[in-house]
Amino acid sequence: MRYQAIAITLMLAMAMAGTAIAGDIYKWTDEEGNVHFGDRPLGEQPERLAIQSKPTDPAKIQAMAQARSQAAAKAAEEAAAAQPEGPSEEELQAQANERAQKCTTYRAQLQKYVTSRRLYREDESGERVYLDEGEMQAAREQVETRVEEYCSS
Repeated sequence: MRYQAIAITLMLAMAMAGTAIAGDIYKWTDEEGNVHFGDRPLGEQPERLAIQSKPTDPAKIQAMAQARSQAAAKAAEEAAAAQPEGPSEEELQAQANERAQKCTTYRAQLQKYVTSRRLYREDESGERVYLDEGEMQAAREQVETRVEEYCSS
């Protein structure tokens, strides 16, 4: 949108400046063989170019820019409407399978935590560190929360 505004502004500026530069255009070659163009011939044997120009209609330019903008907005709306509303059937099935798998895993872990007299975790060196009663209760509660999260419908 910003680039369209810049383009329109430049076109309008060129249209207004068009009347100032609508004079004769000349082409000439200098002593070094370089070709030049300008409104004041400086070299020998300038050639007047037959360039015709007509003023730009700012209203026409604005209408074209607005039509282009509306077409882009319509295309964006159509693209958004073409997007599916929610997850596909395959995605839903994959999510359900993942939930069922996690439910089974956490239930087995909860069963282990309830029936075990001692629980442990491994530290950085790979050695067992046994949990005290408070840590065991916190671990059980955490697994119970996971079971409720993944096993409830």
